Parts: sequence; C-alpha cells; structure tokens
Amino acid sequence: MRWSRYPINTTKETPSEAEVISHQLMLRAGLIRRLAAGIYTWTPFGLRSLRKVERIIREEMDRAGALEVLMPAVQPAELWQESGRWEQYGPELLRLKDRHQRDFVIGPTHEEVITDLARRELKSYRQLPANFYQIQVKFRDEIRPRFGVMRGREFIMKDAYSFHASQESLQEGYDAMRAAYVRMFTRMGLEFRPVKADTGSIGGTASEEFQVLADSGEDAIAVSDGADHYAANLELAPALAPAAARAAPSATLAKVATPGKRSIEDVAAFLNVAAAQTLKLLMVESSDGGVIAIAVRGDHELNAVKAQKLPGVASPLRMASREAVLAATGCEPGFLGPIGLRCPVYADHAALALADFVCGANEIDHHYTGVNWGRDVPQPQAVDARNVVAGDPSPGGAGTLAIRRGIEVGHIFQLGRKYSEALQASVLDESGKPLVMFMGCYGIGVTRIVAAAIEQNHDAAGIIWPEPLAPFDVVLVPLNATKAPKVQELSEQLYAELTAAGFEVLLDDRDARPGVKFADAELLGLPHRIVVSERGIDAGQLEYRHRRASENEHWPMQEVIARLRERRRDDPQGGAR
Repeated sequence: MRWSRYPINTTKETPSEAEVISHQLMLRAGLIRRLAAGIYTWTPFGLRSLRKVERIIREEMDRAGALEVLMPAVQPAELWQESGRWEQYGPELLRLKDRHQRDFVIGPTHEEVITDLARRELKSYRQLPANFYQIQVKFRDEIRPRFGVMRGREFIMKDAYSFHASQESLQEGYDAMRAAYVRMFTRMGLEFRPVKADTGSIGGTASEEFQVLADSGEDAIAVSDGADHYAANLELAPALAPAAARAAPSATLAKVATPGKRSIEDVAAFLNVAAAQTLKLLMVESSDGGVIAIAVRGDHELNAVKAQKLPGVASPLRMASREAVLAATGCEPGFLGPIGLRCPVYADHAALALADFVCGANEIDHHYTGVNWGRDVPQPQAVDARNVVAGDPSPGGAGTLAIRRGIEVGHIFQLGRKYSEALQASVLDESGKPLVMFMGCYGIGVTRIVAAAIEQNHDAAGIIWPEPLAPFDVVLVPLNATKAPKVQELSEQLYAELTAAGFEVLLDDRDARPGVKFADAELLGLPHRIVVSERGIDAGQLEYRHRRASENEHWPMQEVIARLRERRRDDPQGGAR
C-alpha cells in the first residue's frame, strides 16, 4: 500500500475525549473514527489489524473442530422471554419494535439463538458433541461507553457454543476451547493469563477469563508468584483463613470518644493504632428485606461477589439504606460495631482473627477499644468476604499473591443446562429417551484485543505492534525522493521485491519532510522500518530499525530480504527490548 493514497490523517494532538492510551493512539494514528458514543468506524489501517485478529481466531477455532455459522444480529423477543433474560438482562439490552409492533432485540450475545438452532437441528446423541462459532457485531447499550473500542456499545465478538450429552463431554470440550484460546493469544504476541472468574449474568457452573496484562486494565487479578501458577479475578480469589490461632485477650474493653472520626483512617490515626487492628462493619440488605452485618478488617475491602453469595444476603448486593441502618443499630454509619447488634452478623476470617481490636460503639462520636470475640461480643459465623491483597498466601498452595491489572479479552463458561432446559433443547439418548443437552459458551472480544494489544505495547512515540497484529510488516521510507530519482527508483524496486517475498509493505511515498515520516512511522508502530536515502545508496546500504529498538542498523542493500526473514524467524515479536 502507498501512504499517499491513504486519505485518513494522523494527528499530533491527543483527542480530549480519549482517556486511555489505546483510545488516544488509535485516534491519532487514524485506526478508528468516532461516529457516536461507543460506536466507531474502522479505517483501512485499523481494519487490517482487526482482520489479523479474526484470522488467528478462525484458524484456531477450525483447528479445534468448531464449525463457523453466522446468526442474525436482530433477535425476536420470544427467545429471550423463553430463557427468562428479557427482564433479567437489564437496560443494556437494546429493545425495538418492527412495523408490526413485534418486539425484537439487537443481540448482545447469542445463547438463545444458538440453542434454538440446536433444538431444531440436533435430534440424536450421535450428533454430539457439536461446537458452533461466529464472528459478528454485537450491541450492548452501555450507560457510559468509554475507553474507545475497549468499552464500546457496538463491538465485534467471537462467540462459540458447544452442545454435549454429558458433563464429562462438556469438560472435554471446555478444555479443548481453553487450549485453543491459549494458542490464539500466544500467536497474537500478547502477555496474558487465564484466570478463574465469576460466571456473572451469563450463568453456569465454571468460567475462566483471559486477561491481557496491562497497567491500565480495568480488572484486578490475583496471581501467585509460586509454582502453582494460580491466577484468579480479584472478585473470585479466595482469601484463606489465617493459619495462626487468634491471640488471647490482653486489653480491657473501653468506650472512647472519637469526635467526628468516621473513617477507618481517621479513627486509626486518632487512636494511634494500625488500620489492621480495627474492625469495619458493613450493613447490607437481606433477602427478606431486613439487614445483615458483615465485619471485615479495617484495612480490607468487602468483596461484593462473595458477599452476595452468603446465605440470607440479597443478590445483587445492596448496601442498607441510612434509615435501615438507624432502625437496626440506632446509629448512623461511621460508628457501627458488633457489640449489642440484634441482626445477623458474618465476620471475614481475617476479622475474626483479631484480638483487642477497635470498632464502632453504635453511638455517634464513640468507638470501643480492647474488643475481643467471645468475651465482649458473640463470635459470629466465619466467612470469606473480602478481596485478597498482595502478600496473601496463594490458594493454589505455593507462593504468595500479587495484584496485577488486566484487560479481559476472552471468557469461557460451562453453562450446564441453564439455557437448554429453559428452551427445551434435547436429543434422544441411546435408549430413545429425551436428554437435555449440556452447553458451553466461549467468547472473545475481537475489537477489544486490538486496543488491549496497544495498551500493552506502546511508548511515548506511539504504538508498538506485536508483529502478528501489525497492519503492515514493513514501512519503507524514501527520503527526498522527488529530488533524487535513484531514491525513488530503488524504493519502488524494494517495494516490489519485498511484496513478492511475502512481506506486507507500506511505502511512504508522501511528499513530506523526513521528520514527519519518521514520527508517523513510530506513531503507527509497524515492526520494521527501512529508510532509503541518497547517502545510503552511495554507501550500498539501507538504514533499518525495529520499532522496539533505540538505534539504527545499516544493512547491505542486497541482504535486506534475507535479514528481514532472519529477524522475524529469530524474534517474531521484535528486536531489542
């Protein structure tokens, strides 16, 4: 491709609406253009990278035995009503009516549609297992779309669905998809981790997320530094109970005045104690309309996913209103404690391990010191209700946890029979009796992968593409070609030879200053840059630099193709790091 024929301009200025680096660089490099909130047009440069992601996905899905289909983006409401998700899914589900006033949705996902296809086409256990996938546009009406294509309303997704005669077969299919995902993201040149995750609104019995590691990631991930290689989303990682026994009481219970001290930080500073020696009591709604108290250590945070799974707690988790807290405790939030409470109380393991701790006195501007479970307050039920923190022991049994940031680019689920039962999708078993099929679901955010790759691979000058996802392999930069015929002639010759050798080449044939060309080449982030200049031709050399390198190299002109091939073979993800 010739850059002079590309009509989309790069920009030096960072767009004001772009918050994260991938959004900034995709706009500046001309990969995408905004049409409406959360809706983007992909330009030719951006689309080339997007198609490379799709190609790798297709090759690995086909290799794993999945069959590609294409399902309608517009889905009848009846299917969603059958599954129960017409009301459950919430306002992200874009509903519309046709001219006959029939209800439809723009599909955010396709469990209902594929299950409908399966119940019509799959009649016998002999047709199982079956796995269908598609790469298609989805729409979720995000209340606050942000971060460009990272969290848009319209996006491209690969979604796959498998059907099985047994849980054992589902597990085999799930494992095959997990292996395919590992191959995909490895081939894309991404640093990623599969992590255990909550099943969320999709449902099912087990799930794993594939997280691209990046400091800007929205998700917090707990990863082990030990040989167990444990990794889990923060919302799911279990916090183990302390191994050591709780210390015996050594302090006397005392009520102390703490005027205006509501936060853990303020109370700890005022009483000159560590936050880890304080107790935080949180009041949440119960499933019967009352309140339940959950105690966590002052320096820990409540985990909403864990908390809403506790018996009696409302799901989704809802914090109790000020009025409900006053009715249950006689005190406003900020001074709550377990002494004298009449509502049910859960205590996180770490909170239950405290001795001589500080907690609220259920009285404005007062706290208790020297509090002990069993002596001053009945010992509540011990639960895991907090987020893990760096330094916690790994649940995998080796090493300790660190907290990393990640961008979710894939998610696989064992759905079990949630959708097949709701939509009555069954086959006949060996004895001729109906067998409700087991299902798996496997998603990849195709457009998000492009943004995640940039979040993980960039510098102050621009994008640094992993080679498998780069729009082009090589940018060929002639200097002052309009004034130097031999530069133009050699550039055209190289362009043809490199293309014939299988390289995807972007020839920067614009009539622009060298500084502009170099800046745009770095902004676009193509892996290999070759500069053709009069001085180099006279010396029989071409100037080469890998996008990750800080220094130029000089290659003999006749060795360029061989050296490029060698560079890609020896280090497919790039030169000096």
